[in-house]
Amino acid sequence: MAGGDREWLWAAIGLSMACPESATAFSVGAIVVDPGGSVLARGYSRRDDPRDHAEEAALRDLDPGDPRLAGATLYTSLEPCSARASRPRTCTELTLATAIPRVVFAWREPALFADCDGAERLRAAGRAVVEIADLAPLVRQVNAHLLR
Repeated sequence: MAGGDREWLWAAIGLSMACPESATAFSVGAIVVDPGGSVLARGYSRRDDPRDHAEEAALRDLDPGDPRLAGATLYTSLEPCSARASRPRTCTELTLATAIPRVVFAWREPALFADCDGAERLRAAGRAVVEIADLAPLVRQVNAHLLR
């Protein structure tokens, strides 16, 4: 595991706490970091629109031609979705449409709203995927309102 993965994932989890609460969607934070440790984009669920996912919001803020993306990492508190009803493209598809080669997340998406396999799809497409599961309880705590 790269040296800063835990710290960046903590920061993404912190962003998830800024999400307006929803009874129909997870609260998620996402940060894209270049190889030198500079933040390229930040996003959180429902940031600009009630249907926004965190990764979607962060990726929308990127310049797709930025050469730093080829070595960047997407840190997201929840596994990128691979199924969704509110928009035509999933966060997994949006990530695969970028040059970002690496994704780090804390909690696998539970089958509460959809049965997702984003991590597997990203790996199958050749992306490096790191799960830091010991931080998952923090993400569950942010989403406790959905898990009652």
